[in-house]
Amino acid sequence: MPAPEMDSLTLIRQVIGKYCDAAPEAVVPTATLADLEVDSLSLAEMLFALEDTIGTPIAEPSERPRTVADLQRLIEPFMAQLAAKAAQG
Repeated sequence: MPAPEMDSLTLIRQVIGKYCDAAPEAVVPTATLADLEVDSLSLAEMLFALEDTIGTPIAEPSERPRTVADLQRLIEPFMAQLAAKAAQG
């Protein structure tokens, strides 16, 4: 049975849920990471977790992500790769 297609918001919700107490429904593109209580250490841990999930390094952003939408833009280019990995697995 193939894995369900995962979008970037679902993936971010999962990762934020591991590192913060934010409710999944609070993790929306317009939410700021500060509102979700994501500090710089949590953000670094989340980016490492996203890299592990995707299976490739994510380029260090030139500007620190401030919103969930910023995180989505950061990982969006890798989502097709993740879907292909899931299809193989």
